[in-house]
Amino acid sequence: MCSLNLFPLPPPRGDLMLYEYNNKMMPWHSGGSPPASFNTSLVNVPEISIPLDSVKVPGRMELSSKTAFIHHKESVWKRCVNSWQHVGLAGMLDEMSNSEEEVPHFLCRASSFSLAVCRWFSSFHGSLFPHLSMKSEDLTTEFSQGRYWASCSLRTLAWHPHTNKFALALIDDSVRIYTAGSSVTPILKHRLQKDVACMAWKPLCASILAIACQTCVLVWHVDPTSLSTRPSSGCSQILSHPGHSPVTSVCWSPKGGVLLSASPVDTAMLVWDVSTETCVPLQRVGGGGVTFLSWSPDGSKVLSATPSPVFRVWETQTWTCERWPTLKGRCQTGCWSPDGSRLLFAVQGESVIYSLSFSPPEGELQGYVGGSRNATVVADVSETTFDTEMGEVRIGGEIQSMVWDPSGERLAVLLKENADDGTSVSAIAVYRTKNSPIFELLPCGFLLCREGEDPHFIQFHPCFQKGALLTVLASSGRLFHVPFYFVNAQYPRFIPETETLVMAEGSNAKEIPALFTQN
Repeated sequence: MCSLNLFPLPPPRGDLMLYEYNNKMMPWHSGGSPPASFNTSLVNVPEISIPLDSVKVPGRMELSSKTAFIHHKESVWKRCVNSWQHVGLAGMLDEMSNSEEEVPHFLCRASSFSLAVCRWFSSFHGSLFPHLSMKSEDLTTEFSQGRYWASCSLRTLAWHPHTNKFALALIDDSVRIYTAGSSVTPILKHRLQKDVACMAWKPLCASILAIACQTCVLVWHVDPTSLSTRPSSGCSQILSHPGHSPVTSVCWSPKGGVLLSASPVDTAMLVWDVSTETCVPLQRVGGGGVTFLSWSPDGSKVLSATPSPVFRVWETQTWTCERWPTLKGRCQTGCWSPDGSRLLFAVQGESVIYSLSFSPPEGELQGYVGGSRNATVVADVSETTFDTEMGEVRIGGEIQSMVWDPSGERLAVLLKENADDGTSVSAIAVYRTKNSPIFELLPCGFLLCREGEDPHFIQFHPCFQKGALLTVLASSGRLFHVPFYFVNAQYPRFIPETETLVMAEGSNAKEIPALFTQN
Protein backbone atom coordinates (compact mmCIF):
# COMPACT_ATOMS: atom_id res chain seq x y z
CA MET A 1 0.00 0.00 0.00
CA CYS A 2 1.36 3.41 -1.02
CA SER A 3 1.40 6.18 1.61
CA LEU A 4 2.31 9.86 1.52
CA ASN A 5 5.51 9.11 3.46
CA LEU A 6 6.99 7.76 0.23
CA PHE A 7 6.45 11.02 -1.69
CA PRO A 8 9.28 13.46 -2.37
CA LEU A 9 9.24 16.72 -0.43
CA PRO A 10 6.58 19.17 -1.62
CA PRO A 11 7.87 22.21 -3.53
CA PRO A 12 7.69 25.63 -1.84
CA ARG A 13 4.51 27.60 -2.43
CA GLY A 14 5.13 30.53 -4.73
CA ASP A 15 5.16 31.65 -8.33
CA LEU A 16 6.26 28.24 -9.61
CA MET A 17 5.49 26.23 -12.70
CA LEU A 18 5.64 22.45 -12.41
CA TYR A 19 6.01 19.71 -14.96
CA GLU A 20 7.15 16.10 -15.03
CA TYR A 21 10.12 14.96 -17.07
CA ASN A 22 11.93 11.63 -16.84
CA ASN A 23 9.60 10.51 -14.02
CA LYS A 24 10.49 13.50 -11.86
CA MET A 25 8.55 16.64 -10.94
CA MET A 26 10.54 19.68 -12.08
CA PRO A 27 9.84 23.22 -10.77
CA TRP A 28 10.87 26.54 -12.29
CA HIS A 29 9.86 30.14 -11.68
CA SER A 30 7.33 31.36 -14.21
CA GLY A 31 9.10 34.72 -14.47
CA GLY A 32 12.31 33.12 -15.72
CA SER A 33 13.24 31.13 -18.78
CA PRO A 34 11.99 27.53 -18.89
CA PRO A 35 14.54 24.68 -18.89
CA ALA A 36 15.63 23.22 -22.20
CA SER A 37 13.71 20.02 -21.49
CA PHE A 38 10.41 21.92 -21.21
CA ASN A 39 8.75 22.25 -24.61
CA THR A 40 6.13 24.97 -24.24
CA SER A 41 4.84 24.38 -27.77
CA LEU A 42 3.34 21.08 -26.63
CA VAL A 43 0.91 22.86 -24.29
CA ASN A 44 -1.05 25.00 -26.73
CA VAL A 45 -3.94 25.81 -24.40
CA PRO A 46 -4.75 29.09 -22.66
CA GLU A 47 -4.16 29.84 -18.99
CA ILE A 48 -6.85 32.05 -17.49
CA SER A 49 -7.29 34.18 -14.41
CA ILE A 50 -10.77 35.48 -13.49
CA PRO A 51 -10.82 36.83 -9.91
CA LEU A 52 -14.08 36.94 -8.02
CA ASP A 53 -14.27 40.75 -7.90
CA SER A 54 -14.33 40.89 -11.71
CA VAL A 55 -17.42 38.68 -11.97
CA LYS A 56 -20.89 39.87 -11.09
CA VAL A 57 -22.45 37.27 -8.82
CA PRO A 58 -26.15 36.91 -9.72
CA GLY A 59 -28.72 37.84 -7.11
CA ARG A 60 -31.08 35.12 -6.02
CA MET A 61 -34.82 35.87 -6.07
CA GLU A 62 -36.93 34.90 -3.12
CA LEU A 63 -38.96 31.73 -3.41
CA SER A 64 -42.12 33.81 -3.29
CA SER A 65 -42.98 37.30 -4.52
CA LYS A 66 -46.04 37.44 -2.30
CA THR A 67 -44.68 40.31 -0.17
CA ALA A 68 -44.45 42.59 -3.20
CA PHE A 69 -48.24 42.82 -3.58
CA ILE A 70 -50.88 44.61 -1.54
CA HIS A 71 -52.89 42.20 0.58
CA HIS A 72 -56.57 41.77 -0.15
CA LYS A 73 -59.20 39.43 1.23
CA GLU A 74 -59.58 36.10 -0.60
CA SER A 75 -61.87 33.19 0.03
CA VAL A 76 -60.45 30.27 1.97
CA TRP A 77 -60.87 27.95 -1.01
CA LYS A 78 -58.90 30.26 -3.26
CA ARG A 79 -56.16 30.53 -0.65
CA CYS A 80 -56.08 26.73 -0.39
CA VAL A 81 -55.70 26.39 -4.15
CA ASN A 82 -52.86 28.94 -4.16
CA SER A 83 -51.13 27.16 -1.27
CA TRP A 84 -51.44 23.85 -3.11
CA GLN A 85 -49.80 25.33 -6.20
CA HIS A 86 -46.93 27.03 -4.37
CA VAL A 87 -46.23 24.80 -1.37
CA GLY A 88 -48.06 21.54 -2.03
CA LEU A 89 -50.27 19.38 0.18
CA ALA A 90 -48.70 20.60 3.44
CA GLY A 91 -49.39 24.21 2.50
CA MET A 92 -53.04 23.50 1.73
CA LEU A 93 -53.55 21.61 5.00
CA ASP A 94 -51.86 24.41 6.94
CA GLU A 95 -54.14 27.00 5.36
CA MET A 96 -57.28 25.00 6.20
CA SER A 97 -56.21 24.27 9.79
CA ASN A 98 -55.64 28.01 10.41
CA SER A 99 -59.04 29.07 9.03
CA GLU A 100 -61.35 27.89 11.80
CA GLU A 101 -63.92 30.62 11.15
CA GLU A 102 -64.23 29.90 7.43
CA VAL A 103 -64.26 26.08 7.22
CA PRO A 104 -66.38 23.49 9.06
CA HIS A 105 -65.03 22.44 12.45
CA PHE A 106 -64.59 18.77 11.51
CA LEU A 107 -62.65 19.72 8.36
CA CYS A 108 -60.37 22.00 10.37
CA ARG A 109 -59.64 19.20 12.87
CA ALA A 110 -59.04 16.67 10.09
CA SER A 111 -56.66 19.10 8.36
CA SER A 112 -54.71 19.65 11.60
CA PHE A 113 -54.38 15.90 12.15
CA SER A 114 -53.34 15.26 8.55
CA LEU A 115 -50.78 18.07 8.73
CA ALA A 116 -49.27 16.58 11.90
CA VAL A 117 -48.96 13.19 10.18
CA CYS A 118 -47.28 14.81 7.16
CA ARG A 119 -44.82 16.68 9.36
CA TRP A 120 -44.00 13.54 11.35
CA PHE A 121 -43.39 11.54 8.20
CA SER A 122 -41.29 14.37 6.76
CA SER A 123 -39.15 14.61 9.90
CA PHE A 124 -38.74 10.83 10.01
CA HIS A 125 -37.70 10.72 6.36
CA GLY A 126 -35.40 13.70 6.93
CA SER A 127 -33.73 11.93 9.85
CA LEU A 128 -32.88 9.03 7.53
CA PHE A 129 -31.67 11.35 4.74
CA PRO A 130 -30.70 14.73 6.26
CA HIS A 131 -29.65 16.13 2.88
CA LEU A 132 -33.32 16.29 1.81
CA SER A 133 -33.85 19.27 4.15
CA MET A 134 -31.01 21.26 2.53
CA LYS A 135 -31.57 24.09 0.08
CA SER A 136 -30.88 23.54 -3.60
CA GLU A 137 -27.67 25.60 -3.64
CA ASP A 138 -26.40 23.88 -0.48
CA LEU A 139 -27.00 20.48 -2.10
CA THR A 140 -24.94 21.47 -5.12
CA THR A 141 -22.17 22.78 -2.86
CA GLU A 142 -22.14 19.57 -0.84
CA PHE A 143 -22.09 17.11 -3.72
CA SER A 144 -20.07 19.01 -6.32
CA GLN A 145 -16.63 17.69 -7.25
CA GLY A 146 -15.26 21.20 -6.76
CA ARG A 147 -13.66 22.11 -3.42
CA TYR A 148 -14.90 25.74 -3.26
CA TRP A 149 -17.96 25.60 -5.52
CA ALA A 150 -19.95 28.27 -3.63
CA SER A 151 -17.17 30.88 -3.39
CA CYS A 152 -14.79 30.36 -6.34
CA SER A 153 -15.33 32.46 -9.47
CA LEU A 154 -14.62 29.34 -11.59
CA ARG A 155 -17.05 26.55 -10.75
CA THR A 156 -16.29 23.65 -13.05
CA LEU A 157 -14.57 22.72 -16.30
CA ALA A 158 -15.09 20.20 -19.10
CA TRP A 159 -12.47 19.30 -21.70
CA HIS A 160 -13.67 18.34 -25.17
CA PRO A 161 -12.80 14.64 -25.72
CA HIS A 162 -11.11 15.17 -29.11
CA THR A 163 -9.79 18.73 -29.45
CA ASN A 164 -7.98 21.48 -27.53
CA LYS A 165 -11.24 23.06 -26.39
CA PHE A 166 -12.83 23.33 -22.98
CA ALA A 167 -15.96 24.78 -21.38
CA LEU A 168 -15.57 26.86 -18.23
CA ALA A 169 -18.51 27.61 -15.90
CA LEU A 170 -18.38 30.82 -13.88
CA ILE A 171 -20.12 31.88 -10.70
CA ASP A 172 -22.27 34.34 -12.69
CA ASP A 173 -24.06 31.33 -14.29
CA SER A 174 -22.34 31.83 -17.65
CA VAL A 175 -20.32 29.22 -19.53
CA ARG A 176 -17.39 30.24 -21.72
CA ILE A 177 -15.91 28.11 -24.50
CA TYR A 178 -12.13 28.43 -24.99
CA THR A 179 -10.43 26.96 -28.06
CA ALA A 180 -6.67 26.85 -28.57
CA GLY A 181 -5.60 29.18 -31.38
CA SER A 182 -8.95 30.98 -31.57
CA SER A 183 -9.70 34.52 -30.44
CA VAL A 184 -13.47 33.87 -30.36
CA THR A 185 -14.83 32.92 -26.92
CA PRO A 186 -18.55 32.03 -27.08
CA ILE A 187 -20.45 32.82 -23.87
CA LEU A 188 -23.49 30.65 -23.12
CA LYS A 189 -26.32 32.14 -21.05
CA HIS A 190 -29.86 30.92 -20.43
CA ARG A 191 -32.58 31.84 -17.97
CA LEU A 192 -32.51 28.26 -16.59
CA GLN A 193 -28.72 28.05 -16.48
CA LYS A 194 -28.27 28.48 -12.73
CA ASP A 195 -25.95 26.79 -10.23
CA VAL A 196 -23.92 24.85 -12.81
CA ALA A 197 -22.52 21.77 -11.07
CA CYS A 198 -21.18 19.65 -13.92
CA MET A 199 -20.64 19.74 -17.68
CA ALA A 200 -19.88 17.12 -20.33
CA TRP A 201 -19.12 17.32 -24.06
CA LYS A 202 -20.73 14.72 -26.29
CA PRO A 203 -18.11 12.30 -27.69
CA LEU A 204 -17.70 11.97 -31.45
CA CYS A 205 -19.32 15.37 -31.88
CA ALA A 206 -17.82 18.84 -32.10
CA SER A 207 -20.65 20.99 -30.84
CA ILE A 208 -22.91 19.44 -28.16
CA LEU A 209 -22.41 20.31 -24.48
CA ALA A 210 -24.59 19.06 -21.60
CA ILE A 211 -24.82 21.26 -18.51
CA ALA A 212 -26.22 20.19 -15.12
CA CYS A 213 -28.26 23.09 -13.73
CA GLN A 214 -30.47 23.81 -10.75
CA THR A 215 -33.78 22.70 -12.31
CA CYS A 216 -32.84 20.86 -15.51
CA VAL A 217 -30.17 19.68 -17.91
CA LEU A 218 -29.35 22.12 -20.73
CA VAL A 219 -27.93 20.68 -23.93
CA TRP A 220 -26.23 23.38 -26.00
CA HIS A 221 -25.45 23.06 -29.72
CA VAL A 222 -22.48 25.37 -30.25
CA ASP A 223 -21.31 25.62 -33.87
CA PRO A 224 -17.48 25.47 -33.74
CA THR A 225 -17.22 27.44 -37.01
CA SER A 226 -19.47 30.29 -35.90
CA LEU A 227 -17.93 33.69 -35.12
CA SER A 228 -20.77 34.61 -32.74
CA THR A 229 -19.80 35.16 -29.13
CA ARG A 230 -23.35 34.99 -27.77
CA PRO A 231 -25.27 31.97 -29.11
CA SER A 232 -29.01 32.42 -28.62
CA SER A 233 -31.05 30.32 -26.20
CA GLY A 234 -32.62 28.70 -29.27
CA CYS A 235 -29.40 26.71 -29.61
CA SER A 236 -30.21 24.77 -26.43
CA GLN A 237 -32.50 21.92 -25.43
CA ILE A 238 -34.15 21.74 -22.01
CA LEU A 239 -34.27 18.28 -20.42
CA SER A 240 -36.35 18.26 -17.24
CA HIS A 241 -38.16 15.66 -15.19
CA PRO A 242 -40.43 16.07 -12.11
CA GLY A 243 -38.51 15.74 -8.85
CA HIS A 244 -35.15 15.68 -10.59
CA SER A 245 -33.49 18.84 -9.29
CA PRO A 246 -30.93 20.09 -8.58
CA VAL A 247 -28.89 18.14 -11.11
CA THR A 248 -25.37 17.58 -9.78
CA SER A 249 -23.87 15.18 -12.34
CA VAL A 250 -24.13 14.45 -16.06
CA CYS A 251 -22.11 12.12 -18.28
CA TRP A 252 -22.27 10.82 -21.84
CA SER A 253 -21.69 7.26 -22.93
CA PRO A 254 -18.28 6.88 -24.65
CA LYS A 255 -20.01 6.67 -28.04
CA GLY A 256 -22.29 9.63 -27.30
CA GLY A 257 -25.60 7.82 -27.80
CA VAL A 258 -26.92 8.17 -24.24
CA LEU A 259 -26.79 10.92 -21.62
CA LEU A 260 -27.11 10.21 -17.88
CA SER A 261 -28.14 12.72 -15.22
CA ALA A 262 -28.35 12.51 -11.43
CA SER A 263 -29.89 14.49 -8.58
CA PRO A 264 -29.29 13.95 -4.84
CA VAL A 265 -33.05 14.19 -4.16
CA ASP A 266 -34.09 11.67 -6.82
CA THR A 267 -33.39 7.97 -6.31
CA ALA A 268 -33.67 7.43 -10.07
CA MET A 269 -30.77 7.84 -12.47
CA LEU A 270 -32.21 9.23 -15.71
CA VAL A 271 -31.10 7.84 -19.06
CA TRP A 272 -31.84 10.45 -21.74
CA ASP A 273 -32.38 10.10 -25.46
CA VAL A 274 -31.50 13.69 -26.29
CA SER A 275 -32.84 13.57 -29.85
CA THR A 276 -36.39 12.90 -28.61
CA GLU A 277 -35.97 14.60 -25.20
CA THR A 278 -37.29 11.48 -23.46
CA CYS A 279 -35.82 9.61 -20.53
CA VAL A 280 -35.99 6.25 -18.81
CA PRO A 281 -35.66 6.39 -14.99
CA LEU A 282 -33.47 3.65 -13.53
CA GLN A 283 -34.81 3.47 -9.99
CA ARG A 284 -33.52 1.56 -7.00
CA VAL A 285 -34.77 1.68 -3.42
CA GLY A 286 -32.31 3.09 -0.90
CA GLY A 287 -29.58 5.67 -0.97
CA GLY A 288 -31.76 8.78 -0.86
CA GLY A 289 -30.70 9.99 -4.32
CA VAL A 290 -27.80 9.91 -6.78
CA THR A 291 -24.94 12.38 -6.40
CA PHE A 292 -22.18 11.40 -8.83
CA LEU A 293 -21.94 9.45 -12.10
CA SER A 294 -18.92 8.08 -13.95
CA TRP A 295 -19.11 6.02 -17.14
CA SER A 296 -16.26 3.57 -17.71
CA PRO A 297 -14.19 4.33 -20.85
CA ASP A 298 -15.10 0.97 -22.43
CA GLY A 299 -18.80 1.80 -22.08
CA SER A 300 -19.69 -1.35 -20.13
CA LYS A 301 -20.30 0.05 -16.64
CA VAL A 302 -21.47 3.15 -14.76
CA LEU A 303 -20.58 4.19 -11.22
CA SER A 304 -23.55 5.67 -9.35
CA ALA A 305 -22.82 7.24 -5.94
CA THR A 306 -25.55 8.13 -3.42
CA PRO A 307 -25.76 10.45 -0.37
CA SER A 308 -25.83 7.35 1.87
CA PRO A 309 -23.07 4.84 2.67
CA VAL A 310 -23.80 2.79 -0.44
CA PHE A 311 -22.90 3.04 -4.12
CA ARG A 312 -23.88 1.03 -7.20
CA VAL A 313 -22.21 -0.09 -10.39
CA TRP A 314 -24.51 -0.62 -13.38
CA GLU A 315 -23.81 -2.72 -16.45
CA THR A 316 -25.09 -1.07 -19.63
CA GLN A 317 -26.37 -4.04 -21.65
CA THR A 318 -29.49 -4.89 -19.63
CA TRP A 319 -29.07 -2.12 -17.00
CA THR A 320 -28.80 -4.25 -13.89
CA CYS A 321 -26.62 -3.24 -10.96
CA GLU A 322 -24.70 -4.43 -7.95
CA ARG A 323 -24.40 -2.43 -4.74
CA TRP A 324 -21.49 -2.00 -2.33
CA PRO A 325 -22.03 -0.62 1.19
CA THR A 326 -19.28 1.50 2.72
CA LEU A 327 -18.30 1.41 6.37
CA LYS A 328 -18.18 5.09 7.25
CA GLY A 329 -19.59 7.55 4.72
CA ARG A 330 -20.82 8.06 1.19
CA CYS A 331 -18.76 7.56 -1.94
CA GLN A 332 -17.24 10.98 -2.61
CA THR A 333 -15.59 10.38 -5.97
CA GLY A 334 -14.39 7.65 -8.31
CA CYS A 335 -12.58 7.01 -11.59
CA TRP A 336 -12.12 4.10 -14.00
CA SER A 337 -9.08 2.51 -15.63
CA PRO A 338 -8.99 2.93 -19.43
CA ASP A 339 -10.20 -0.64 -20.06
CA GLY A 340 -12.96 -0.47 -17.42
CA SER A 341 -11.49 -3.37 -15.41
CA ARG A 342 -10.75 -1.36 -12.25
CA LEU A 343 -12.58 1.30 -10.24
CA LEU A 344 -10.76 3.55 -7.77
CA PHE A 345 -12.98 5.40 -5.30
CA ALA A 346 -12.84 7.41 -2.09
CA VAL A 347 -15.25 7.55 0.84
CA GLN A 348 -16.17 10.66 2.79
CA GLY A 349 -14.58 10.69 6.24
CA GLU A 350 -11.72 8.34 5.28
CA SER A 351 -8.20 9.02 4.06
CA VAL A 352 -7.62 6.02 1.83
CA ILE A 353 -8.12 5.07 -1.83
CA TYR A 354 -10.10 1.89 -2.47
CA SER A 355 -9.93 -0.36 -5.52
CA LEU A 356 -12.54 -2.66 -7.04
CA SER A 357 -11.61 -5.02 -9.86
CA PHE A 358 -14.12 -6.23 -12.47
CA SER A 359 -13.77 -9.42 -14.44
CA PRO A 360 -15.10 -9.68 -17.99
CA PRO A 361 -18.30 -11.73 -18.49
CA GLU A 362 -17.91 -15.34 -19.54
CA GLY A 363 -19.34 -15.95 -22.98
CA GLU A 364 -22.60 -14.16 -23.72
CA LEU A 365 -23.67 -13.78 -20.09
CA GLN A 366 -26.18 -10.94 -19.82
CA GLY A 367 -26.74 -8.69 -16.81
CA TYR A 368 -23.25 -9.37 -15.43
CA VAL A 369 -21.43 -6.66 -13.47
CA GLY A 370 -18.62 -8.88 -12.24
CA GLY A 371 -17.19 -6.79 -9.44
CA SER A 372 -15.05 -8.27 -6.69
CA ARG A 373 -16.87 -8.90 -3.43
CA ASN A 374 -14.69 -6.61 -1.29
CA ALA A 375 -12.74 -3.46 -2.09
CA THR A 376 -9.04 -3.31 -1.25
CA VAL A 377 -7.09 -0.34 0.09
CA VAL A 378 -4.35 0.66 -2.38
CA ALA A 379 -3.19 4.02 -0.97
CA ASP A 380 -3.14 5.82 2.37
CA VAL A 381 -3.43 9.62 2.18
CA SER A 382 -3.56 10.32 5.90
CA GLU A 383 -2.00 13.56 7.06
CA THR A 384 1.80 13.48 6.88
CA THR A 385 4.31 16.08 8.08
CA PHE A 386 7.18 17.10 5.78
CA ASP A 387 10.22 19.06 6.95
CA THR A 388 11.03 21.53 4.17
CA GLU A 389 13.26 24.57 3.88
CA MET A 390 10.21 26.72 4.66
CA GLY A 391 9.41 24.78 7.83
CA GLU A 392 6.94 22.00 8.57
CA VAL A 393 4.21 21.37 6.02
CA ARG A 394 1.36 18.96 6.67
CA ILE A 395 -0.38 17.35 3.69
CA GLY A 396 -3.12 14.74 3.62
CA GLY A 397 -6.62 14.04 4.83
CA GLU A 398 -9.93 13.45 3.12
CA ILE A 399 -10.21 13.23 -0.66
CA GLN A 400 -12.27 15.80 -2.56
CA SER A 401 -11.93 14.42 -6.09
CA MET A 402 -9.85 11.97 -8.07
CA VAL A 403 -9.11 11.74 -11.82
CA TRP A 404 -7.26 9.12 -13.86
CA ASP A 405 -5.36 10.04 -17.01
CA PRO A 406 -6.87 8.42 -20.16
CA SER A 407 -3.58 6.59 -20.75
CA GLY A 408 -3.92 4.93 -17.35
CA GLU A 409 -0.44 6.03 -16.21
CA ARG A 410 -1.11 9.06 -13.97
CA LEU A 411 -3.62 9.48 -11.14
CA ALA A 412 -4.30 12.90 -9.57
CA VAL A 413 -5.94 13.12 -6.13
CA LEU A 414 -7.19 16.42 -4.69
CA LEU A 415 -6.62 16.37 -0.92
CA LYS A 416 -8.34 18.63 1.59
CA GLU A 417 -6.44 20.34 4.37
CA ASN A 418 -7.18 19.20 7.93
CA ALA A 419 -6.61 22.42 9.86
CA ASP A 420 -6.34 26.17 9.44
CA ASP A 421 -3.22 26.71 11.55
CA GLY A 422 -1.04 27.54 8.54
CA THR A 423 0.90 24.28 8.40
CA SER A 424 -1.75 22.06 6.77
CA VAL A 425 -2.28 22.77 3.08
CA SER A 426 -4.57 21.50 0.37
CA ALA A 427 -2.55 19.73 -2.32
CA ILE A 428 -2.80 17.46 -5.34
CA ALA A 429 -1.03 14.12 -4.96
CA VAL A 430 0.04 12.62 -8.30
CA TYR A 431 0.70 8.88 -8.66
CA ARG A 432 2.29 6.80 -11.40
CA THR A 433 -0.04 3.89 -12.15
CA LYS A 434 0.00 0.61 -13.99
CA ASN A 435 -3.02 -1.66 -14.38
CA SER A 436 -1.66 -4.62 -16.35
CA PRO A 437 -0.51 -7.31 -15.80
CA ILE A 438 -0.72 -6.31 -12.11
CA PHE A 439 -1.95 -3.10 -10.53
CA GLU A 440 0.74 -0.71 -9.29
CA LEU A 441 0.46 2.67 -7.60
CA LEU A 442 3.69 4.61 -7.10
CA PRO A 443 4.32 8.17 -5.81
CA CYS A 444 5.17 10.84 -8.34
CA GLY A 445 4.95 14.19 -6.51
CA PHE A 446 2.82 16.95 -5.02
CA LEU A 447 1.27 19.92 -6.78
CA LEU A 448 0.72 23.06 -4.67
CA CYS A 449 -0.92 26.30 -5.71
CA ARG A 450 0.48 29.74 -5.05
CA GLU A 451 0.42 31.35 -1.64
CA GLY A 452 -3.12 32.38 -0.74
CA GLU A 453 -4.90 29.94 -3.04
CA ASP A 454 -5.81 26.25 -3.01
CA PRO A 455 -6.72 23.74 -5.73
CA HIS A 456 -10.46 23.69 -6.35
CA PHE A 457 -11.12 21.37 -9.32
CA ILE A 458 -8.97 19.05 -11.45
CA GLN A 459 -9.38 17.28 -14.79
CA PHE A 460 -7.03 15.57 -17.24
CA HIS A 461 -6.89 16.55 -20.90
CA PRO A 462 -8.52 13.57 -22.70
CA CYS A 463 -6.24 13.51 -25.77
CA PHE A 464 -2.83 14.91 -24.84
CA GLN A 465 -0.41 13.04 -27.11
CA LYS A 466 2.89 13.53 -25.25
CA GLY A 467 1.87 11.98 -21.95
CA ALA A 468 -0.71 13.64 -19.71
CA LEU A 469 -1.92 17.18 -19.09
CA LEU A 470 -3.64 18.10 -15.83
CA THR A 471 -5.81 21.22 -15.71
CA VAL A 472 -6.29 22.82 -12.29
CA LEU A 473 -8.82 25.43 -11.17
CA ALA A 474 -7.58 27.37 -8.15
CA SER A 475 -9.70 29.04 -5.47
CA SER A 476 -8.40 32.48 -6.56
CA GLY A 477 -10.03 32.11 -10.00
CA ARG A 478 -6.85 31.03 -11.79
CA LEU A 479 -6.74 28.18 -14.33
CA PHE A 480 -3.40 26.56 -15.15
CA HIS A 481 -2.04 23.35 -16.70
CA VAL A 482 0.60 20.88 -15.51
CA PRO A 483 2.16 18.65 -18.22
CA PHE A 484 3.54 15.16 -17.59
CA TYR A 485 5.88 14.04 -20.37
CA PHE A 486 6.26 10.29 -20.78
CA VAL A 487 5.95 7.60 -23.43
CA ASN A 488 2.62 5.86 -23.17
CA ALA A 489 3.58 2.19 -23.33
CA GLN A 490 0.69 0.69 -21.40
CA TYR A 491 -2.52 1.37 -23.33
CA PRO A 492 -3.38 2.46 -26.82
CA ARG A 493 -6.21 4.91 -27.06
CA PHE A 494 -9.18 2.75 -26.12
CA ILE A 495 -11.99 2.48 -28.66
CA PRO A 496 -15.14 1.17 -26.96
CA GLU A 497 -17.26 -1.47 -28.56
CA THR A 498 -20.50 -0.45 -30.22
CA GLU A 499 -23.15 0.22 -27.60
CA THR A 500 -25.87 1.51 -29.89
CA LEU A 501 -27.97 0.17 -32.71
CA VAL A 502 -27.43 1.91 -36.04
CA MET A 503 -30.35 2.36 -38.41
CA ALA A 504 -29.79 3.72 -41.91
CA GLU A 505 -32.15 6.42 -43.13
CA GLY A 506 -31.24 7.36 -46.67
CA SER A 507 -27.65 8.53 -46.67
CA ASN A 508 -27.61 9.40 -42.94
CA ALA A 509 -27.04 6.98 -40.10
CA LYS A 510 -29.12 7.46 -36.97
CA GLU A 511 -27.94 6.08 -33.65
CA ILE A 512 -30.66 4.68 -31.41
CA PRO A 513 -29.56 3.86 -27.84
CA ALA A 514 -30.14 0.17 -27.17
CA LEU A 515 -32.00 1.01 -23.95
CA PHE A 516 -34.77 2.74 -25.88
CA THR A 517 -35.29 -0.11 -28.33
CA GLN A 518 -36.36 -2.59 -25.66
CA ASN A 519 -40.03 -3.34 -25.15
